[in-house]
Amino acid sequence: MGRAPRKAKGTGKGKKGYSIFDEDERHDAMEDSDLPKDEAGRRKIKRQYENLLGIRIEKLKGRILNRERINKTIEGVYFICGECKKVCHNMDDGLVEDANNLNNLCGACAKAKGKGKQVAA
Repeated sequence: MGRAPRKAKGTGKGKKGYSIFDEDERHDAMEDSDLPKDEAGRRKIKRQYENLLGIRIEKLKGRILNRERINKTIEGVYFICGECKKVCHNMDDGLVEDANNLNNLCGACAKAKGKGKQVAA
């Protein structure tokens, strides 16, 4: 007599794992769907930095977090604004770079303070 065919694996079952980021990612993806792909990506990375750094943002305010090469001539910079303490990117928010890299400001805060000129905005 022949064997009965086996059931295919994974049919009728939901996800096995659970991620704490599943709900947030779905909501954020819907929110960013109207933005260009590169800007939506930068927003996602900013949120990830905020979640990752948490309370250390106060300690790291004004510092550069990461530099990335967008193409051969353009450099992107993720940093924490020394004034508003938000994670910013120079392509979205502007950057007024401090000589010592201890008090970098976003464009809005620099304009409010009335100092410096924007670099790589």
